Amino acid sequence: MTPRAHEVILVRHGETEWSRTGKHTGSTDIPLTERGRRQAQAVGAALRDRDFALVLTSPLGRALETCRLAGFGERAVQRDELMEWDYGTYEGRTTAEVREERPGWTLWRDGVPEGETVEQVGERVDRVLDDLRPLDGDALLFAHGHVLRVLTARWLELDPGAGRLFALDPATISALGNERETAVIKLWNQPV
Repeated sequence: MTPRAHEVILVRHGETEWSRTGKHTGSTDIPLTERGRRQAQAVGAALRDRDFALVLTSPLGRALETCRLAGFGERAVQRDELMEWDYGTYEGRTTAEVREERPGWTLWRDGVPEGETVEQVGERVDRVLDDLRPLDGDALLFAHGHVLRVLTARWLELDPGAGRLFALDPATISALGNERETAVIKLWNQPV
């Protein structure tokens, strides 16, 4: 069976104060900065001429606001599976702060106390991908840096931890698709 020739467009939410300062932001609902709101509007301008069969968003405010300001809020379906990684006791802390206690720590290798494992995040995004793969048309997703990186790894049929290989900045556009029967990245981390 030949896969459908469709794209899954990924949008990481616009800048927040915590994303600007490098704090791990899971479920804490930090609003967009003024710059983040402008970025969201620029995302909308960049995607204005695209037609999407499905628009999904994380239910967290920063993703919802990015989606709304980009002009897709009325069409978006909220999916809990697109919420950011649960960082447990490292919520609101920077990598440098965590490394003061755990030298050499990385989220991808070492995980977080009282939070999610990378495998649990992978299981969540697999449920989203199960809905996207057979879709007849393009999809647009608004979510968060780490969860979109795991989703990308799973789209490529890699282990969830391979998401560590895909840096993703706020308010960027990425595109997943297929080349014949192979899942590929068509565009990555494109600023608007």
